Parts: sequence; structure tokens; C-alpha cells
Amino acid sequence: MNAPQFPPLFIGQDATGGDTFALACAAADQGCDAGLVIYDLAPDQLRASIVFAPDVTLTEAAAMLPICGVGLQNALGVLAPPEVGIHLGWDGTVYVNGGRCGALRMAASGTPEAEPDWLVVDLTLTLWPGSDETGLTPDETALYAEGCAEVDAVTLLEAWVRHTLVGINAWADAGTANLHREWAGLAHGLEGHMTVAGKTGAYVGLEENLGLLLKIDAETVLIPLTANLTRPA
Repeated sequence: MNAPQFPPLFIGQDATGGDTFALACAAADQGCDAGLVIYDLAPDQLRASIVFAPDVTLTEAAAMLPICGVGLQNALGVLAPPEVGIHLGWDGTVYVNGGRCGALRMAASGTPEAEPDWLVVDLTLTLWPGSDETGLTPDETALYAEGCAEVDAVTLLEAWVRHTLVGINAWADAGTANLHREWAGLAHGLEGHMTVAGKTGAYVGLEENLGLLLKIDAETVLIPLTANLTRPA
């Protein structure tokens, strides 16, 4: 397998079976340069983490989560057959043809009101099912089980980083309006009642920074994207 090739200022590092999310967060904590891409390409799973160094508050920089999601959809939109549907959950879940196929996770230093020293977005994408008994998990799927067996993992990783960079540049130049429109068109499950970050209410919409608005009793409550922040286990 050839090593992935990334745009200028992005540097790849093979995790060789390690936890890409944990390795990227540790490297960021130690002051690595932004643009580090730590990846692990197993036969059944693609994992990769990108380290960012935002120059805006964490509340604004949390847009990296949907930007990376849109970047993945755009990459698969080019590489996968046209009938394959890619959708995104507000929490970072990746859906292929309606089934859960992976997830994006986000970690960062600092507090929402401050500019973070670093922010990491991690992608996990299931390529092959973990079992032949796929009927036991009808809500879950794998990329290659959905007509995408010709999609090369290295090519997909390269395309994800490339399309994500395009999205970051557009967001930095023009704000969130286009991202809001693109992501909303790919959203999965934003309807009716839902429970997010320990709060249950009726979906109202998305605010300008893609925070989730829920109607709880008579009050509209904002759940910001930073509610999706986590850390490696």
C-alpha cells in the first residue's frame, strides 16, 4: 500500500494499528504542528485524525466537525457510485444508505469562549462488516457492503483531507452560510423529538454556527456544537 499524499502543510503519520484519535490528541498536547494527519488503514476500517490550530474561539472552531463531515460526503460523492447516499448526524455519526457506517469525533483544548491551542477531528469509517450476520444489526452497515467496493481507502483518505481543506478555506473566507446550507442538506435525523447532550425536546432548527435548537417545554434551548467535544477513551 502506498503512503497517502496530502496537500501542502498536511503531514501524514501512520498509526500502525494505534488509536489515531488518542495519538493525535497526545501529539497536539505536546505542541505538534497543525496539519498532522494520523491514519490507520485496516482492511475493515479507515481511521484518521486531523490536527487543527484555529485562530477563532472554540465555539466558532467547532465548525470543523461539520466541515469534516461535508468533506467526507464530497469525497465519497466523487468516488462512490451516484446511487450511494451519504448523510450526517449532528453528533458526527456517518450514515451510508441510511445505516450507521462510522463517526466523526472532536476534541480540543481550552474552553468554548477561548481560542483553543488545538482541535482534533477523528474519522472512523467501517469498510467491511464485522460479521457475515449483517441481519443482526440492520441499522449498521459498511461502505463496501453498500456498493462501494471499488473505493480505495488511500484514495478516500486523500480525498477527505483535500475536500475538507476546501471547506475550511470557504468557511474562513465567507463564514458559515454556505456550510450551513450544505450540511443541512445532508443532515440525518433532524426531525421530531430527540435527545441530545442529555436534553430532550422537539427539533426547531440550526442557529448560524450550526448549534442545535430544541423546544423544551415552552423554551427554545440552544445546544452548541461544542456539546459534541469528547476525549479518547
